[in-house]
Amino acid sequence: MKKRYTPIALSGLIFISFTLFGNSELLNQKKVQYNLPVANSIATVSKDIKPFNIIYTPNVDNAFIGFREALAFKESQGKYDKINTLGYIGKYQFGKSTLHRIKIYDTKAFINDPALQEKAFIALSSLNKWILIRDIKRSVGKSINGIEITESGILAAAHLAGAGNVKKYLRSNGELIFTDAYGSDVQYYMKKFAGYDTSFISPIKNASI
Repeated sequence: MKKRYTPIALSGLIFISFTLFGNSELLNQKKVQYNLPVANSIATVSKDIKPFNIIYTPNVDNAFIGFREALAFKESQGKYDKINTLGYIGKYQFGKSTLHRIKIYDTKAFINDPALQEKAFIALSSLNKWILIRDIKRSVGKSINGIEITESGILAAAHLAGAGNVKKYLRSNGELIFTDAYGSDVQYYMKKFAGYDTSFISPIKNASI
């Protein structure tokens, strides 16, 4: 007895055939990107690995959370337990002297406390903004060595090099450029982290935890 296919079943077979064979080029791609409902992230899925490994990287806008997460990704790939070869620790790579300045003395407790690390980042940003408030007012909107100066760029550079070295860069009109042991410099941070909204940060003279 011959099988008969209804129009609906036949269309289903055609659709499946097109999906499996008509899109063979898509199936042969090495990587596929999916937009998932995870805040500030893109998931990159490697098709060479089964089961798929999902790697999250920041997909940030210009809000403060974007600034914070982009800077953290540059510093440590967002890892709270990161310790680099120079002894800088945590998601934002704090040195001991910087932690002492915002009244944090137990580095072991600090690296095991994500909430404390986030508070420390806010406190340091507030302190740096207070130190640099006059330079921010004078310099934002200007161009130095072809780089537009923004408040977020200034605060990011201060996180890297300290507020004093950022002052030297701005007041020398870009002639004095601090570079860290890994080759990152103030000017690079000024450019990479420009244009974020850091108005959330209040300038506080004695900011601490």
